[in-house]
Amino acid sequence: MSILLLGLLLPLFLLLLMLSMERVERPLRVDAVSEQLESFLETASPEEVETFVSEGYAPALERYRRRRRLSRLIPGRTRS
Repeated sequence: MSILLLGLLLPLFLLLLMLSMERVERPLRVDAVSEQLESFLETASPEEVETFVSEGYAPALERYRRRRRLSRLIPGRTRS
């Protein structure tokens, strides 16, 4: 009987634990995004800032990351 009870309560306990961890992690993710945004705005080109204003953060960040990858791949280009 106790094994059956444990088998029923353990999944519920794990679910509650996961929900509480989600509440703890949510503010941490918001801070990480704000730090990424600050870093992006400090080093973004004017075109990337225009993309950010017109299309939002995700497309602008993707354009920024693509430029950074290309600058590492192409020899002789200065990093901006």
